[in-house]
Amino acid sequence: MALIKPVKGIHPKFGNDCYLAENSTIVGDVIMGDQCSIWFNAVIRGDVNSIRMGNKVNVQDGAVLHCTYEKTKVHIGNNVSIGHNAIVHGCTIHDNVLIGMGAIVMDNCEIGSNTIIAAGAVVLERTKVEAGAIYAGIPAKKVKDINPELVNGEINRIANNYLMYSGWFKEEK
Repeated sequence: MALIKPVKGIHPKFGNDCYLAENSTIVGDVIMGDQCSIWFNAVIRGDVNSIRMGNKVNVQDGAVLHCTYEKTKVHIGNNVSIGHNAIVHGCTIHDNVLIGMGAIVMDNCEIGSNTIIAAGAVVLERTKVEAGAIYAGIPAKKVKDINPELVNGEINRIANNYLMYSGWFKEEK
């Protein structure tokens, strides 16, 4: 069973058909939608501010979602994949986004829909990432626009795969 803890009397809330890995941690003011999956060693800390996640969001192994006390919140749209060991901190991520492995998205950033943040990228504080683009590097900069095939071939494929993977673990219970 995942580590699920209230903070200051506020309990995390989960949508339907979610998967929480046994060693994931979800605390405080966290509300997630349906068909979300929180993977091994992922940490979602709604202790200092709120974290809201839409439907079909996967937070992969070792990723961390957190906020800044009384200043920033995390808002995540639908169909979002947050890669292994990524850090998402006090920012807004719109629908159909892939945050690559080891990427860092800092406070007050806004990631537009249909966007890929490349593995290892660092999106600096207050950066507005335009919709339909790939951002890479340190600091992250736009490298190209995304065509519809890439949205389907990467963003949707990964989100759908994690929905399938979570089904494997739900079957084992």
